[in-house]
Amino acid sequence: MSDRDPVNRLLEKRRSGVILHPTSLPGPGRVGRIGNEAQTFLNWLEEAGFSVWQILPINPPQADGSPYACVSAFAGDTRLIDPELMAHDGWLRSSGTRIPLGQALSEARLALEAAGGGEWAEYLAFCRGQADWLEDFALFSVIKRLQGNRPWWTWPKPLLHRTPARLEQLRAEAAEALEAVRFAQFVFFRQWKALRAQANERGILLLGDMPIFVAHDSADVWANPEYFDLDDDGQPITVAGVPPDYFSETGQRWGNPHYRWDRMAAQGYDWWLRRIEWALEGVDALRIDHFRGFEAFWSIPSSEPTAIAGEWKPGPGAEFFEALLRRFGELPLLAEDLGVITDEVNELRERFGLPGMKILQFAFDGGDSNPYLPEHHVERGVVYTGTHDNDTTLGWFDALPRQAQRMVLEKLGEPEGSMPWVLIRAALASPARLAMIPMQDALALGNEARLNTPGTTQGNWRWRFYWSEVPPERARELRALNEETGRVLSDSATKTVS
Repeated sequence: MSDRDPVNRLLEKRRSGVILHPTSLPGPGRVGRIGNEAQTFLNWLEEAGFSVWQILPINPPQADGSPYACVSAFAGDTRLIDPELMAHDGWLRSSGTRIPLGQALSEARLALEAAGGGEWAEYLAFCRGQADWLEDFALFSVIKRLQGNRPWWTWPKPLLHRTPARLEQLRAEAAEALEAVRFAQFVFFRQWKALRAQANERGILLLGDMPIFVAHDSADVWANPEYFDLDDDGQPITVAGVPPDYFSETGQRWGNPHYRWDRMAAQGYDWWLRRIEWALEGVDALRIDHFRGFEAFWSIPSSEPTAIAGEWKPGPGAEFFEALLRRFGELPLLAEDLGVITDEVNELRERFGLPGMKILQFAFDGGDSNPYLPEHHVERGVVYTGTHDNDTTLGWFDALPRQAQRMVLEKLGEPEGSMPWVLIRAALASPARLAMIPMQDALALGNEARLNTPGTTQGNWRWRFYWSEVPPERARELRALNEETGRVLSDSATKTVS
């Protein structure tokens, strides 16, 4: 890279990493936790020669569990809290495995408040420092519960429209419940930041994920309706999606309300700056989902049942990223630029030094001009065998016709090779500075381990791995591949990553 290239810590060294959402970690609960099991995973990554851990959004999901449709763009998913860490800190009278999480949080809060020491002061400082989103999220969460989990636009009008007198009354009536929400967020981010510090000590970057859009039924839209394209009753006037294409005759109607970019620009994009600034407190870099929406977005009238009647409208473009540069000095961002991408989108991404994504599973349609083929990769890029939206590499390959399988292996120069190792080696050998492998591929798992199937609502976001599935020699095998392709950082390079 030349000295003139914009700074991006993802591209400073030749690295490799693993995609694993924390909910997929092993452990006793319904989802993984960010305590001891996460630390063990960091040890495994280091042993295997990986120096990036990519996660999905860590915000609290709605009922379907999707981390891409959350009730807050700022809050953390408190299901990931490890009570054992609270017990280790002396906040609980007994082991954290013996009591439910809610009870553990309540006991810990009462213990800290009674002690009144530095940790309680730390909690109070957290509440003050994050009040700009925390208070709205606490109110939203408590009202949701009181309203039987109904969406906010169906609440009584004083709550829907955030009448100051009604909210003040609620703060008095539900003080205990609001405190519980605040404290859970404090514990989550305290544990998460400790995990990031442990990763960085091992020379491992945390790569987070940020959806461009937020869910309609979220604290963000309820608290900031002026920033979204809504009518007076809180209903979207236009919604997000993508137009009809080769994969769908009717396009995709996602339903997220669009931003009022004009109003955000008038406020210096303050909401977005705060969102990214807070996210970068917990991770070293961010993948921005649906990056093309910053250049132009597909705007669908909310009355339309499909995406057909939408139209392209200009996004905030370079002005938005200039504002980010002024605030942060660098842009440690990765642009999700999959699908049909225009020259204007590529120009915007390249102007600000943001690497794009190359998915190897997409590389074998369309002949030699396919941009995902390894020969078309560039150094300032990130290569994946697949992502959370793909089948596992073994599942993908097994579903191909036999002739197509032979073509893939021959194209990769390993006609007698086996999957997923052929694709993993191709990713690691790519000229792209960063190569990423889903944990399912690192374990050579098939279709049964798929995390998400886009366009479906059942059975997603549930996969977890267990250490009994990890062959004892797997870390050594992967480290050999990382060393062979120049992706293992030297000891001196691994201890200072942020």
